[in-house]
Amino acid sequence: MGKRGPKPKGKVKIQWSPNFAYAIGLIVSDGNLSPDGRHIVFVSKDKDQLLNFMSALKIQVAIGDVVSIGNLVKRVQFGDVLFYKFLLEIGLMPNKSKVLGEIKVPAKYFFDFLRGSFDGDGCTYSYFDPRWRSSFMFYTTFVSASEKHILWIQEEICKRLKIRGHITGGKKTVFQLKYAKTDSLKLLRKMYRGRNVMHLRRKRLKVEQMLRIVGESLWSRKS
Repeated sequence: MGKRGPKPKGKVKIQWSPNFAYAIGLIVSDGNLSPDGRHIVFVSKDKDQLLNFMSALKIQVAIGDVVSIGNLVKRVQFGDVLFYKFLLEIGLMPNKSKVLGEIKVPAKYFFDFLRGSFDGDGCTYSYFDPRWRSSFMFYTTFVSASEKHILWIQEEICKRLKIRGHITGGKKTVFQLKYAKTDSLKLLRKMYRGRNVMHLRRKRLKVEQMLRIVGESLWSRKS
């Protein structure tokens, strides 16, 4: 028998961890797999998001500019056949937007994955409801063009926190999974379970400002 060639090496070390799961969440929301079976592309208007993405995967590639839906955004792209195959195995695929379903994330790292998904395609918003005096409302929202994927997120959160939220949208628009005040606080505290978890700074600051209005914090005094 002839000698076997060296095993192919990838740029990304495929090993689950909080940061690795966070990066998978970012890919699910703002990344895509090229049809060539090799390249992974991640796009964001936030440079900090791209730096987080590379840090989480422990890679360093050039940040470029690209026009997306008429807007100039930033992009990183790299080739890694092994990582590409891994992403296929856990549920991603090219042209995933409307067909994405379950992502095979270890239970231990689900909320790290969810924080990445939130930093990519999620948001919080708040307002004072004029129908009630001093009534401050806030919501945490996840967005996906795939109903199957948003239903999967809803079920996974419910399994862990016993909260369901509600889904709106569909047909010609995206699906939105929303959690109101009390449930939103439970969810945010799980996603930001420690001060040093990887996150998009501007989104966390918005969350903290929102919670201060109702005298709440992401962490107890002991954390």
